[in-house]
Amino acid sequence: IVQKKGPTPVRNAPKVRASIVPGPVLLLLAGRFRGKRVVFLKSLESGLLLVSGPYNVNGVPLRRVNQRYVIATSTKVSLDGVDVSKITDAVFKREAVSEKEGEEALFEAGA
Repeated sequence: IVQKKGPTPVRNAPKVRASIVPGPVLLLLAGRFRGKRVVFLKSLESGLLLVSGPYNVNGVPLRRVNQRYVIATSTKVSLDGVDVSKITDAVFKREAVSEKEGEEALFEAGA
């Protein structure tokens, strides 16, 4: 059996758990900030959750987290005055690095 190579089908973003609506405090279970309490801000198009520490409180920056790696608590935080409408998955995309060839690339890289 030979599988066709081609564009992958578009998958629908997973549904967010009922206990996760904007405002509650979540516990992170994995990653660099495991064990930290964060505030859930919104659900992104990719199905990931946008969370924040906030950074000046506990050092957790704006992060995308899979909902499998969080536990929702009953503690709620008011999100009045917080505008997260401009934050999308594109904000977290890495910048493309242009690769230069020849001697100039060696000197610019500091090798």
